[in-house]
Amino acid sequence: MTSKVKPTVKLSGEDGNAFSIIGACSSAARRNGWSNEKIGDLRKEMMKGDYDNLLIVASNHFNVE
Repeated sequence: MTSKVKPTVKLSGEDGNAFSIIGACSSAARRNGWSNEKIGDLRKEMMKGDYDNLLIVASNHFNVE
């Protein structure tokens, strides 16, 4: 991340689908000026493990609402 401030992503109300969460995080990152490379790295990190890993990675990189 180029900034120490985490972007906010709203996940409450999402259907719990991993791809929906990845998409919401990618969109939030894009809105906050992240490069395509950084977003690609984020997506890879999110898909490395199970669903719990996905949520941990999201909370590490975003303020999750």
